Amino acid sequence: QVQLVESGGGLAQPGGSLTLSCKASGLTFEYYYMSWFRQAPGKEREALSCVSVDGRTVYADAAKGRFTISRDSDTNTVHLQMNNLKPEDPAVYYCATPEVGAYCGRTWARVSDSYYWGQGTQVTVSS
Repeated sequence: QVQLVESGGGLAQPGGSLTLSCKASGLTFEYYYMSWFRQAPGKEREALSCVSVDGRTVYADAAKGRFTISRDSDTNTVHLQMNNLKPEDPAVYYCATPEVGAYCGRTWARVSDSYYWGQGTQVTVSS
C-alpha cells in the first residue's frame, strides 16, 4: 500500500530555515504528483505547494517566495525547503499524493479523501 513518511520538522528561529522530506513507497513515484499541506491547531488543512511528474511547480499564496518544492525520483522523495520562517508557519506539515494524477491541476489544493497522506511532521518557530 502507499506510504508517505515525512521528516525534517523541528524547531527553527524566526527567519530561519528548515527542509522537510517525504519518502514515498508502494507506488510508482514517477506517475504521481506530490504536494505539501499544513495544519495549525484550530485551523483547516492548508495547501502549500505541488510538483508534477515533469518537475513543474505550483505554490499557494502562503508558500510563494519562501518555500521551494522539489522531487527526487532516484529516492522517491519530495522536499519542501522553507526559508524565512515566520510566527504564522508553525503547524503539522503533511505530504500527499493522489490516487490518480500526474500533474498539478486545478484541484490539487483541495483537501480530499482521494489523497494518500503522511503522518505529518511538526514545525515550530520560536526564538
